[in-house]
Amino acid sequence: MPKTDIARRVYNHTWKLDPIVRSLLDTDFYKLLMLQMIWGVYRNVDATFSLINRATSVRLADEIEEQELRAQLDHARTLRFTKKEMIWLAGNTFYGRKQIFEPDFLVWLENFRLPEYELSRRDGQYELHFHGRWHDTTMWEIPALAIINELRSRAALKSMGPFALDVTYARAKAKVWEKVERLKKYPDLRISDFGTRRRHSFLWQRWCVEALKEGIGESFTGTSNVLLAMDTDLEALGTNAHELPMVLAALTNSDEELRASPYRVLQDWQRYYGGNLLIVLPDAFGTASFLRDAPDWVADWTGFRPDSAPPIEGGERIIEWWREHGRDPREKLLIFSDGLDVATIEQAYLHFRDKVRMAFGWGTNLTNDFKDCAPDRNDALKAISLVCKVTSANGRPAVKLSDNPEKATGDPAEIARYLRVFGEEARVRQPVEV
Repeated sequence: MPKTDIARRVYNHTWKLDPIVRSLLDTDFYKLLMLQMIWGVYRNVDATFSLINRATSVRLADEIEEQELRAQLDHARTLRFTKKEMIWLAGNTFYGRKQIFEPDFLVWLENFRLPEYELSRRDGQYELHFHGRWHDTTMWEIPALAIINELRSRAALKSMGPFALDVTYARAKAKVWEKVERLKKYPDLRISDFGTRRRHSFLWQRWCVEALKEGIGESFTGTSNVLLAMDTDLEALGTNAHELPMVLAALTNSDEELRASPYRVLQDWQRYYGGNLLIVLPDAFGTASFLRDAPDWVADWTGFRPDSAPPIEGGERIIEWWREHGRDPREKLLIFSDGLDVATIEQAYLHFRDKVRMAFGWGTNLTNDFKDCAPDRNDALKAISLVCKVTSANGRPAVKLSDNPEKATGDPAEIARYLRVFGEEARVRQPVEV
């Protein structure tokens, strides 16, 4: 793939050349895996997704023009999967499995389009909601976040001339390469790109992927971005996300059903997928409560992704749980993915080496680390913690507790009920940067 002069491309941005979302494959792989299960099992469930800006001091509606936001959202709604993309999805091998996507699902997917959106402004923030069938609204999460993050980047870059842009991108490239140089010291490290949701831009994410592919070689195992995986001949990586237990929990009718809902999700998942796709995401309602009540068969799964707990503390807790259930942690996999940068990757790798298999999903601090890169050193390009979460299912409020209370979402009364059911053990409040 020819290298792109990003600074010059940014200076000469045109709508035709660079729409922010240029394909429905420009999403995370776990979205397609979850989508197939949602379409197959929960076809009649409604779900609302909503934008949540955790960085409340950043007034997005003051930084991003509403007309530009609507234009990009409207453009995303015109996209369809192309014949080339459908052939690739049907014929490619994912996680060692051919035809992971069922023919009937692919027939439905071929005609998929993003549903309508609801957009308004309030107190300097955008209120953005997606209402409808779960199998439709779930696909808005990644493009919506990519659009808003890139519009924010473009707004910050708009006043720069070509030389200032050159300096900005040169500094950002140097930061990435310094990180690559540090990671090259660990030849058995396994790192993948998980940076689609909060990337600086599509072009920049592609540059970062190419840099890692060249810089750390076989240690770079792939990308969560399906379009980039197809275009760069990399593995598409990802399994499942918090929305699955959040929706199933919202649909329960008693505290007992609520307490059991995280394991019902895993049973549904296992009916669709196996092998290396059997990765547990335990922290939707707190890792401690998940491990406390988990059936023994959960210990037979390939691994865990401890998402919101501190990596070392969270990983040690899971290793101890495996040992208690008679499993050898050295045969298991921990996937670290929360707010990683080189220092946390190094610390976790050195701590867990020879104790457990490891993989690292490197996100925002790979694809959107522009802090202090602009000539005036302002914070306009600094990444913010922006999420698009399911907020209701069939009209019932959806909740995420998380191991970090700062990441909790949902109606306060429902959060209180969930805390009563699941408990607050080992939840540690930490600042959320990205």
